Amino acid sequence: MERYYLGVDLGSTTLKCAILNADGSVHAVLYKRTKPATEKILNCSGRCLECGTCSKGSVRKTVTDFLKANHLTFQNMDRIVVTGSQIAEGSEDVIPFDGFVSEVSAHISGAALFHPGCKAILDVGGQDSKAMLFNEGMNMWTSKMSGICAAGTGAFLDGVANKIGVDVESLADKADYDSPLEFSSVCAVFSATSINKFKSHYPISQIIGAACRAQARTIMSGVGEILLNHRGDILFQGGVAHNKAVAHFLEAITGNRIVIPKYHGVMGAIGAANLARTHSSEKAPAKAYGPPDISGMKSLTMRRRQTVREFAIRRSNAPLVWRNLFYPAEILNALDVNAITLETYAAFFARNRQRIGTALNQAYYKGFSAETCSILRTLEGIELPEPAFAFSTTQPCLQGDRIFKDLVRSGGYGDRAYTLQTPTTHDEASVRMLAGELEKSVGLIEKSLGLKMDMERLKEACELSNQARDIAKECYWLRMNNPPLIPGSTAVYFSTLFSQAWGKKVMVDIQRQYHEDLMKNLDALPAEACREDSHRLLWLHFPPFYNSSLVESMETTYNAPIIFEEVNYVGWDSLDVDDPYTSLARKLLTSGFLDQDRRIDYLKKITVDGAINGVVLYNHGFGRCTLSDPCFSKHLKEEFAGLNVPVLVLDGDCMDETIDPCSTKTKVRAFMEALNMNKYGSLFQISDIGEKTGRQRMGQAV
Repeated sequence: MERYYLGVDLGSTTLKCAILNADGSVHAVLYKRTKPATEKILNCSGRCLECGTCSKGSVRKTVTDFLKANHLTFQNMDRIVVTGSQIAEGSEDVIPFDGFVSEVSAHISGAALFHPGCKAILDVGGQDSKAMLFNEGMNMWTSKMSGICAAGTGAFLDGVANKIGVDVESLADKADYDSPLEFSSVCAVFSATSINKFKSHYPISQIIGAACRAQARTIMSGVGEILLNHRGDILFQGGVAHNKAVAHFLEAITGNRIVIPKYHGVMGAIGAANLARTHSSEKAPAKAYGPPDISGMKSLTMRRRQTVREFAIRRSNAPLVWRNLFYPAEILNALDVNAITLETYAAFFARNRQRIGTALNQAYYKGFSAETCSILRTLEGIELPEPAFAFSTTQPCLQGDRIFKDLVRSGGYGDRAYTLQTPTTHDEASVRMLAGELEKSVGLIEKSLGLKMDMERLKEACELSNQARDIAKECYWLRMNNPPLIPGSTAVYFSTLFSQAWGKKVMVDIQRQYHEDLMKNLDALPAEACREDSHRLLWLHFPPFYNSSLVESMETTYNAPIIFEEVNYVGWDSLDVDDPYTSLARKLLTSGFLDQDRRIDYLKKITVDGAINGVVLYNHGFGRCTLSDPCFSKHLKEEFAGLNVPVLVLDGDCMDETIDPCSTKTKVRAFMEALNMNKYGSLFQISDIGEKTGRQRMGQAV
């Protein structure tokens, strides 16, 4: 009896299907552009096959008709695997699939079927672009994916074709490869301006040639970084690979031969079918990760209560002082003032969709566009309590200092504010300079508010800070040397590094209770539990404050626990209580967020200490934030390549969910599939798909 394997790739603009025979040969393929559902209100009959009117019904009918045309049905398929950006919850009701994989893994599988020696792949579809490279040192595929702008996708060429009245499929045939025109490749919308400017004065062929060149340039600016040092063929797949003019310009940019496979347009579907065909021979993955029970962790409650006290309960007899994340809390606590950390204050608003939306709207109204960090925009859009004094630092966020000065100027607080001139490197000269700045800042607040720094209180604050630091270091080693003891999706919100409780007894109490909680969770682990049972991820930068589901899904849905979070790393030496200003200056410069070389060094240390096998950098502001900009992420990936540890850069926004890219889930899924393949030899969480009877959904595939 013949065995058949079906792959379905449901993308943003096209539906692709492929049937493979048992030997891996192509039995049949389908490439069809999709259309949106009718605008009229539908009464769902629940009979998608017979109706086929709504989007789901249309997909079901198209796939069924494709099978029927090849004298087959769903029941004839030995296994079915789906992929694509439009596969969503409920899709199993339309296509009875066994497994769901990312487009990245599907395209790699498809390419390997026909080009088993390929090392580099470029896939450009209607919604996003993807570059994939096999890393010899890591022995795994790495990838980079766009999805922020349509200019680097098939949607760009669709828009060009529509504007000039030419079929998109015939663009390459009409293109002048030597066109002198230069197109706007910044934005798919802006491209229309270029067309309007040129179409009455230049031949259509030159306009098309310029558009195809701009398309190639934008594709490479979005994902080409990963292919930068590759020398060899690059397989060009996806719908845009139909356009040989784009391939020509890609070849000119990369200096490599661009190879367009025979089935380039349906390679994702072929890859999905190939994974369905080969899955039964894959190795079984490790045990599923079970998140530790946090219901009894008293330290979580203590941390929340302390945060509420800091922002909602203020002593009426103590002045209110603004600080940013980096001004030493020990100094303000020794002065016994009410303090609020502006960035943390802004983060509270992100938990309430209505409040954060109102705040961001107000900031837009004041002229602060999305080019301004959303954390800082939030500060511009909310009513802040009036400070008696305000402290900021010039580093690591220059934009933050400028917003701080704008808030001070707008509020009329210029005579009671001070910006600490913070060096970017850690050496003894910088320490001495910063120590002098700290002492100067204390003198200014003393003069302005009539306060007097009690040096004994400052020594006590430093001693309390040391006690909390020592316990935090013990907690670090507990987490480094054991299976997961707390979900990273919970721990990341501790943000120990930025707490304004340093220098208070409550910080010591919280850390002591946290250590006790971790020990209880360690004792509750099964005797056979091992540190190497699961993936071990390191989370860098902040999380999206408005929603923890992204971080949670990496641990639960994708079976990859976050072992540690950068914002909880306490890496400074003990403070010298007899020389507090110098010690606090050294602590500030040791944080790593100021000196990027030191930051890379301690991240590598964490990775080695904790047997980390994957790093996730949440790229707040799409690279505009100085803590995750392209220079840092490039340096990070280069250094971690030497450790053979892959880095996933997730573009997103900590505060504004309206600008989150739709590609995030695909990036995460593809990263986890690559990690699974490298560690366990399987993309999937369960490996008994071949033994199932009947047509069932496979469950969560990673």
